[in-house]
Amino acid sequence: MFVVELRFECFADTSFTAVERSINGLLEAYRANGQVLGREFAIAFNDGEFRVRLLLPEQDSLNYRFNSPWVKQALAQLTEAKILAPRTKVIGQDINSEESTLATPSWQVLYTSYVHMCSPIRSGDDLRPIPLYRLPATFNGDHKRLIRWQTEWQACDELQMAAATAAEFAALHEMTDTGSDLFRRGWDLRGRVEYLTKIPTYYYLYRVGGSDKQSERDRPCPRCGNHAWALSEPLLDMFHFRCDDCRIVSNLSWDHQ
Repeated sequence: MFVVELRFECFADTSFTAVERSINGLLEAYRANGQVLGREFAIAFNDGEFRVRLLLPEQDSLNYRFNSPWVKQALAQLTEAKILAPRTKVIGQDINSEESTLATPSWQVLYTSYVHMCSPIRSGDDLRPIPLYRLPATFNGDHKRLIRWQTEWQACDELQMAAATAAEFAALHEMTDTGSDLFRRGWDLRGRVEYLTKIPTYYYLYRVGGSDKQSERDRPCPRCGNHAWALSEPLLDMFHFRCDDCRIVSNLSWDHQ
Protein backbone atom coordinates (compact mmCIF):
# COMPACT_ATOMS: atom_id res chain seq x y z
CA MET A 1 0.00 0.00 0.00
CA PHE A 2 1.04 3.59 -0.57
CA VAL A 3 0.90 6.87 1.31
CA VAL A 4 -0.05 9.89 -0.79
CA GLU A 5 -0.76 13.53 -0.07
CA LEU A 6 -3.62 15.37 -1.75
CA ARG A 7 -3.42 19.16 -2.02
CA PHE A 8 -6.52 21.26 -2.60
CA GLU A 9 -6.27 24.90 -3.67
CA CYS A 10 -9.11 27.44 -3.93
CA PHE A 11 -9.44 29.43 -7.16
CA ALA A 12 -11.95 31.98 -5.84
CA ASP A 13 -13.42 33.21 -2.58
CA THR A 14 -15.23 30.48 -0.70
CA SER A 15 -15.96 29.41 2.88
CA PHE A 16 -14.45 26.86 5.23
CA THR A 17 -17.87 25.20 5.44
CA ALA A 18 -18.02 24.70 1.68
CA VAL A 19 -14.42 23.47 1.57
CA GLU A 20 -14.95 21.05 4.46
CA ARG A 21 -18.15 19.63 2.97
CA SER A 22 -16.73 19.14 -0.52
CA ILE A 23 -13.35 17.67 0.48
CA ASN A 24 -14.88 15.32 3.05
CA GLY A 25 -17.49 14.30 0.50
CA LEU A 26 -14.76 13.36 -1.97
CA LEU A 27 -12.81 11.39 0.62
CA GLU A 28 -15.92 9.46 1.67
CA ALA A 29 -16.73 8.67 -1.96
CA TYR A 30 -13.17 7.41 -2.47
CA ARG A 31 -13.49 5.29 0.68
CA ALA A 32 -16.83 3.81 -0.37
CA ASN A 33 -15.22 2.68 -3.62
CA GLY A 34 -12.17 1.17 -1.91
CA GLN A 35 -9.77 3.71 -3.41
CA VAL A 36 -8.88 5.14 0.01
CA LEU A 37 -8.37 3.02 3.12
CA GLY A 38 -9.13 3.86 6.73
CA ARG A 39 -11.90 5.86 8.39
CA GLU A 40 -10.36 9.08 9.68
CA PHE A 41 -8.80 11.77 7.52
CA ALA A 42 -6.98 14.76 9.02
CA ILE A 43 -7.26 17.76 6.71
CA ALA A 44 -4.70 20.54 7.37
CA PHE A 45 -4.72 24.12 6.12
CA ASN A 46 -1.24 25.45 5.36
CA ASP A 47 0.20 28.07 2.97
CA GLY A 48 -3.16 28.65 1.32
CA GLU A 49 -3.71 24.93 0.64
CA PHE A 50 -5.73 22.17 2.22
CA ARG A 51 -3.70 18.98 2.57
CA VAL A 52 -4.56 15.42 3.57
CA ARG A 53 -2.45 12.25 3.69
CA LEU A 54 -4.11 9.02 2.65
CA LEU A 55 -3.38 5.30 2.50
CA LEU A 56 -4.11 3.73 -0.90
CA PRO A 57 -4.14 0.08 -2.02
CA GLU A 58 -1.97 0.95 -5.04
CA GLN A 59 0.09 3.89 -6.18
CA ASP A 60 -2.49 4.78 -8.87
CA SER A 61 -5.65 4.02 -6.88
CA LEU A 62 -6.98 7.55 -7.49
CA ASN A 63 -6.68 7.27 -11.26
CA TYR A 64 -9.80 8.58 -12.98
CA ARG A 65 -10.56 5.21 -14.61
CA PHE A 66 -11.31 3.70 -11.20
CA ASN A 67 -13.74 6.41 -10.10
CA SER A 68 -17.30 5.47 -9.20
CA PRO A 69 -20.23 7.70 -10.25
CA TRP A 70 -20.20 9.11 -6.70
CA VAL A 71 -16.50 9.99 -6.90
CA LYS A 72 -17.09 11.77 -10.20
CA GLN A 73 -19.97 13.69 -8.66
CA ALA A 74 -17.84 14.63 -5.63
CA LEU A 75 -15.08 15.91 -7.91
CA ALA A 76 -17.62 18.10 -9.71
CA GLN A 77 -18.78 19.47 -6.37
CA LEU A 78 -15.21 20.64 -5.67
CA THR A 79 -15.61 23.10 -8.55
CA GLU A 80 -18.90 24.34 -7.10
CA ALA A 81 -17.04 25.00 -3.83
CA LYS A 82 -14.38 26.97 -5.77
CA ILE A 83 -11.70 24.30 -5.29
CA LEU A 84 -9.34 23.05 -7.99
CA ALA A 85 -8.98 19.34 -8.67
CA PRO A 86 -6.53 17.90 -6.10
CA ARG A 87 -2.85 17.54 -6.87
CA THR A 88 -1.39 14.19 -5.83
CA LYS A 89 2.05 13.62 -4.35
CA VAL A 90 3.20 10.06 -3.66
CA ILE A 91 5.02 9.93 -0.32
CA GLY A 92 6.08 6.30 -0.60
CA GLN A 93 5.15 2.71 0.13
CA ASP A 94 3.73 1.99 3.57
CA ILE A 95 6.04 -0.49 5.32
CA ASN A 96 3.40 -1.55 7.86
CA SER A 97 0.71 -2.74 5.47
CA GLU A 98 0.12 -5.55 3.02
CA GLU A 99 0.75 -5.50 -0.70
CA SER A 100 -2.32 -5.71 -2.92
CA THR A 101 -2.57 -8.28 -5.67
CA LEU A 102 -3.45 -7.68 -9.31
CA ALA A 103 -3.48 -11.36 -10.30
CA THR A 104 -6.85 -13.00 -11.00
CA PRO A 105 -7.29 -15.58 -8.21
CA SER A 106 -8.59 -19.12 -8.64
CA TRP A 107 -10.88 -18.37 -5.67
CA GLN A 108 -11.33 -15.54 -3.21
CA VAL A 109 -12.53 -15.02 0.35
CA LEU A 110 -14.38 -12.35 2.32
CA TYR A 111 -12.04 -11.92 5.28
CA THR A 112 -11.03 -9.12 7.62
CA SER A 113 -9.93 -8.43 11.21
CA TYR A 114 -9.81 -5.41 13.47
CA VAL A 115 -6.12 -4.81 12.65
CA HIS A 116 -6.61 -4.71 8.86
CA MET A 117 -7.57 -1.61 6.86
CA CYS A 118 -7.13 -3.26 3.46
CA SER A 119 -9.81 -4.66 1.17
CA PRO A 120 -11.94 -7.42 2.77
CA ILE A 121 -11.87 -9.38 -0.50
CA ARG A 122 -8.72 -11.50 -0.56
CA SER A 123 -7.11 -13.84 -3.05
CA GLY A 124 -7.61 -17.46 -2.08
CA ASP A 125 -4.22 -18.25 -3.59
CA ASP A 126 -2.07 -16.11 -1.29
CA LEU A 127 -4.53 -14.14 0.94
CA ARG A 128 -3.36 -10.82 -0.48
CA PRO A 129 -6.06 -8.11 -0.63
CA ILE A 130 -7.79 -7.35 -3.91
CA PRO A 131 -8.54 -3.62 -4.37
CA LEU A 132 -12.32 -3.22 -4.39
CA TYR A 133 -12.35 -0.69 -7.23
CA ARG A 134 -10.91 -3.38 -9.51
CA LEU A 135 -14.08 -5.43 -8.95
CA PRO A 136 -17.48 -4.62 -10.49
CA ALA A 137 -19.50 -2.33 -8.22
CA THR A 138 -21.44 -4.48 -5.75
CA PHE A 139 -24.42 -2.16 -5.21
CA ASN A 140 -25.47 1.32 -6.35
CA GLY A 141 -22.26 2.09 -8.20
CA ASP A 142 -19.65 1.37 -5.52
CA HIS A 143 -18.74 -0.89 -2.57
CA LYS A 144 -20.24 1.01 0.34
CA ARG A 145 -22.12 -2.04 1.65
CA LEU A 146 -18.93 -4.12 1.71
CA ILE A 147 -17.09 -1.35 3.56
CA ARG A 148 -19.95 -1.05 6.06
CA TRP A 149 -19.95 -4.81 6.68
CA GLN A 150 -16.19 -4.73 7.18
CA THR A 151 -16.47 -1.89 9.71
CA GLU A 152 -19.09 -3.80 11.71
CA TRP A 153 -17.12 -7.06 11.64
CA GLN A 154 -14.01 -5.24 12.85
CA ALA A 155 -15.98 -3.60 15.67
CA CYS A 156 -17.15 -7.05 16.82
CA ASP A 157 -13.62 -8.41 16.55
CA GLU A 158 -12.23 -5.61 18.68
CA LEU A 159 -14.88 -6.19 21.35
CA GLN A 160 -14.16 -9.91 21.58
CA MET A 161 -10.41 -9.39 21.61
CA ALA A 162 -10.72 -6.92 24.50
CA ALA A 163 -12.81 -9.48 26.44
CA ALA A 164 -13.65 -6.84 29.03
CA THR A 165 -17.45 -6.63 28.97
CA ALA A 166 -20.54 -8.72 28.37
CA ALA A 167 -20.64 -7.23 24.87
CA GLU A 168 -17.92 -9.77 24.00
CA PHE A 169 -20.51 -12.55 23.83
CA ALA A 170 -22.87 -10.62 21.57
CA ALA A 171 -19.92 -9.83 19.29
CA LEU A 172 -18.86 -13.48 19.18
CA HIS A 173 -22.39 -14.50 18.25
CA GLU A 174 -22.27 -12.16 15.25
CA MET A 175 -18.85 -13.46 14.15
CA THR A 176 -19.34 -17.19 14.68
CA ASP A 177 -23.05 -18.00 14.23
CA THR A 178 -24.50 -18.62 10.77
CA GLY A 179 -27.82 -17.36 12.12
CA SER A 180 -26.45 -13.92 12.95
CA ASP A 181 -27.29 -10.75 11.06
CA LEU A 182 -23.60 -10.06 10.39
CA PHE A 183 -23.17 -13.49 8.80
CA ARG A 184 -26.33 -13.21 6.73
CA ARG A 185 -25.38 -9.85 5.24
CA GLY A 186 -21.75 -10.85 4.71
CA TRP A 187 -22.70 -14.17 3.11
CA ASP A 188 -25.11 -12.39 0.76
CA LEU A 189 -22.39 -9.88 -0.18
CA ARG A 190 -20.05 -12.79 -0.84
CA GLY A 191 -22.61 -14.23 -3.22
CA ARG A 192 -22.98 -10.90 -4.98
CA VAL A 193 -19.22 -10.66 -5.50
CA GLU A 194 -19.11 -14.23 -6.84
CA TYR A 195 -21.96 -13.50 -9.24
CA LEU A 196 -20.28 -10.36 -10.58
CA THR A 197 -16.72 -11.70 -10.83
CA LYS A 198 -17.55 -15.32 -11.80
CA ILE A 199 -14.87 -16.39 -9.29
CA PRO A 200 -15.73 -18.79 -6.41
CA THR A 201 -16.00 -16.54 -3.36
CA TYR A 202 -16.06 -17.84 0.22
CA TYR A 203 -17.01 -16.35 3.59
CA TYR A 204 -14.59 -16.67 6.51
CA LEU A 205 -16.48 -17.86 9.60
CA TYR A 206 -14.53 -17.11 12.77
CA ARG A 207 -14.30 -19.95 15.28
CA VAL A 208 -13.34 -19.93 18.95
CA GLY A 209 -14.36 -22.13 21.89
CA GLY A 210 -15.19 -25.83 21.72
CA SER A 211 -14.41 -28.56 24.24
CA ASP A 212 -11.30 -30.16 22.71
CA LYS A 213 -9.28 -30.46 19.52
CA GLN A 214 -10.80 -33.76 18.36
CA SER A 215 -14.37 -32.59 18.67
CA GLU A 216 -13.35 -29.48 16.79
CA ARG A 217 -11.92 -31.59 13.97
CA ASP A 218 -15.17 -33.59 13.84
CA ARG A 219 -17.60 -30.69 13.83
CA PRO A 220 -19.75 -30.38 10.69
CA CYS A 221 -20.38 -27.34 8.56
CA PRO A 222 -22.65 -25.19 10.72
CA ARG A 223 -24.80 -24.20 7.76
CA CYS A 224 -25.53 -27.51 5.99
CA GLY A 225 -24.19 -30.20 8.36
CA ASN A 226 -21.54 -31.46 5.92
CA HIS A 227 -19.02 -33.62 7.84
CA ALA A 228 -16.59 -33.79 4.93
CA TRP A 229 -15.58 -30.14 5.06
CA ALA A 230 -12.49 -30.75 7.26
CA LEU A 231 -9.26 -30.42 5.25
CA SER A 232 -6.25 -32.71 5.59
CA GLU A 233 -3.98 -29.67 5.46
CA PRO A 234 -5.00 -26.09 6.26
CA LEU A 235 -5.35 -23.66 3.40
CA LEU A 236 -2.92 -20.74 3.67
CA ASP A 237 -1.94 -22.06 7.13
CA MET A 238 -5.24 -20.69 8.43
CA PHE A 239 -8.38 -22.33 7.07
CA HIS A 240 -8.89 -25.86 8.38
CA PHE A 241 -12.40 -26.27 6.95
CA ARG A 242 -14.01 -25.51 3.60
CA CYS A 243 -17.57 -26.22 2.49
CA ASP A 244 -17.83 -25.81 -1.26
CA ASP A 245 -21.64 -26.02 -1.21
CA CYS A 246 -22.05 -23.25 1.37
CA ARG A 247 -18.97 -21.29 0.27
CA ILE A 248 -17.67 -21.12 3.85
CA VAL A 249 -14.12 -21.46 5.18
CA SER A 250 -13.30 -21.61 8.87
CA ASN A 251 -10.46 -22.19 11.29
CA LEU A 252 -9.84 -24.80 13.94
CA SER A 253 -10.89 -23.13 17.17
CA TRP A 254 -8.21 -20.71 18.28
CA ASP A 255 -8.53 -22.26 21.74
CA HIS A 256 -7.26 -25.64 20.49
CA GLN A 257 -4.54 -24.86 17.94
